[in-house]
Amino acid sequence: MILPLRLENVSFRDILKPLSLAIEAGPSTIILGANGAGKSVLMRIMHGLLAPSTGSVSWQGEDPGRRQAMVFQRPVMLRRSAYANVAYALKVAGVPAKERARLAAEALEEVGLRQVAHRPARVLSGGEQQRLALARAWALHPEVLFLDEPTANLDPGATREIETIIKAFDASGTKIVMSTHNLGQARRLGDEVLYLHEGRVVERAPIERFFAQPSAPEARAFIKGELPWV
Repeated sequence: MILPLRLENVSFRDILKPLSLAIEAGPSTIILGANGAGKSVLMRIMHGLLAPSTGSVSWQGEDPGRRQAMVFQRPVMLRRSAYANVAYALKVAGVPAKERARLAAEALEEVGLRQVAHRPARVLSGGEQQRLALARAWALHPEVLFLDEPTANLDPGATREIETIIKAFDASGTKIVMSTHNLGQARRLGDEVLYLHEGRVVERAPIERFFAQPSAPEARAFIKGELPWV
């Protein structure tokens, strides 16, 4: 087990102000806030893609890189088939060749892409590409999955498909940490909310309490639509 993930006095340039928090195993965590609040930067620091300007980031266990995954708002597709995209992710993770075919096929089946396994990934629709990005993560069976606004560019139908897959990750025991500015999505997928405002975590609360009785004035304004969120 690599959790908890601890951030101690972490800041990043003028985007994130010094903050300390712990991400524990179990219930899904939604990082909520308006555009420009610092959600994506915080996610990238947690995942290890960005180094903080100040402070430290630490995991409980050894080698967290192989036990966590991240899916972005705009996934990067390799110039190869959908199947080969998943198989390559497994190769990079050090999975033995004899296991890759089975794991890749299982992951594509899980996200509903078995029928397009041998199509070039870059000709798939936006929703299919995002499902493929989730398949690459699923194949690795991560303990933690970071999702940076994974449905921001998708239509309602594709969004429902992605949310169904996220729920499957959650049900399988993977810890979900997801950023969004979508209040409805936060309600559907979250167990707790970290509300970020201008680079600061101004509230952390269970999902029901956050929406029923937010304590931070910035959070109350955001829920009422009095702060910009798109």
